[in-house]
Amino acid sequence: MQEFFSTVPSRIPFEGLDSTNPLAFKVYDADRVVAGRTMAEHLRIAVCYWHSFNWPGSDVFGGGTFDRPWLDDPTSMDAARSKMDAAFEFMSKLGMPFWCFHDRDIAPEGDTFTETVANLESMVEYAEKKMADTGVQLLWGTANAFSHPRFAAGAATNPDPRVVAHAAAQVKHAMDATVRLGGQNYVLWGGREGYETLLNTDLGREAEQMARFLHMVVDYKKSIGFEGTLLIEPKPQEPTKHQYDYDSQSVAGFLARYDLEGEFKVNIEVNHATLAGHSFHHEVAYAVANGVFGSIDANRGDDQNGWDTDQFPNSVDELSLAMYEILKGGGFTTGGFNFDTKLRRQSVARDDLFHGHIGGIDTLARSLLVAETLVESGELAAAVDERYAGWDGELGRDIMSGATLASLAEKVGADNIDAAPTSGRQEALENVVNRAIWTTS
Repeated sequence: MQEFFSTVPSRIPFEGLDSTNPLAFKVYDADRVVAGRTMAEHLRIAVCYWHSFNWPGSDVFGGGTFDRPWLDDPTSMDAARSKMDAAFEFMSKLGMPFWCFHDRDIAPEGDTFTETVANLESMVEYAEKKMADTGVQLLWGTANAFSHPRFAAGAATNPDPRVVAHAAAQVKHAMDATVRLGGQNYVLWGGREGYETLLNTDLGREAEQMARFLHMVVDYKKSIGFEGTLLIEPKPQEPTKHQYDYDSQSVAGFLARYDLEGEFKVNIEVNHATLAGHSFHHEVAYAVANGVFGSIDANRGDDQNGWDTDQFPNSVDELSLAMYEILKGGGFTTGGFNFDTKLRRQSVARDDLFHGHIGGIDTLARSLLVAETLVESGELAAAVDERYAGWDGELGRDIMSGATLASLAEKVGADNIDAAPTSGRQEALENVVNRAIWTTS
């Protein structure tokens, strides 16, 4: 088997901050214990198959720029196997424990659905051997129910029930593949579950269709004994004008309305959070606080571009507070940090893929150390406890347990209850975070 990344050593080493080796981790030490677990156990890092191996480096104005010979014949099963050879060579050399895929990433569509399923089953068998040889595990699988022209108007929310039936069949087989490969989660990304214009859209009907589809997924999960987590990935728009899984709060509300609470969690992408007008910190904090936190797609956008650039994460400032919420909330269970990231179109050298991942992984590792400092110091938690301390008193307990508007009005009048504002101390707390970033080692 030909080596695709021949200029890269057999395993990227950890060499510490003093190292000048560009193909070495400076912060990520897989076995270093942080807050009771190793870095590898905390971060649970995965390599994504699609951007790294199935994307040619194209954009809306130009074709692919990347050296990906297997994409020259995208319908060939031999090319699919070559792609998988290169992918597992990369994952093995990078030393990451997990990978993620869409069904159409690993196996091409055939002339019929039956042929397509046979292609997928053949590539799943090939992947089993690769996983056994390298020890790389599957974090999650999913179905690409958005790229093919049949899904132009959505999959589960399509106005044509024939398309919905096709999407259901595709998801069924993608779930089977995920289970066979020992996947710890299954993701649904509604890439086109939304609308382009309200002039031809029945919002109520599409919501009912989406809910019915999710119930079918839950029922099938139980019927095959899949014990992993079902994840929904929020995104506000792009490619559609508006998508129904807009953010973590939208997903949580949808699950509550349609009797799906407890069946799904969210797979939060950093760049999707910012496209929704939120910080990544907000999306993680909301998900943790409302019991829907599941997994992360680690990337970033560009402040000058209002679209999904999927760049490698490089901001410890941005990631530290999100990591703080994850660590404070108990960490991942079945989820992890999947590198849903793209090289820039001009990064055409084969080893650029390693440089992008090394920098992003070191950024995650550094953010984990900062989060550990913040949790151990307890300063942020203490400030929150102090701010809400009144709710532990008689009045606070009464409001939350049995008070009415009338009883509170009577009490305020009788006791002349009033309160002067107290400082939220935002600037002081921001200084606490900065100090942790500056001093953690």
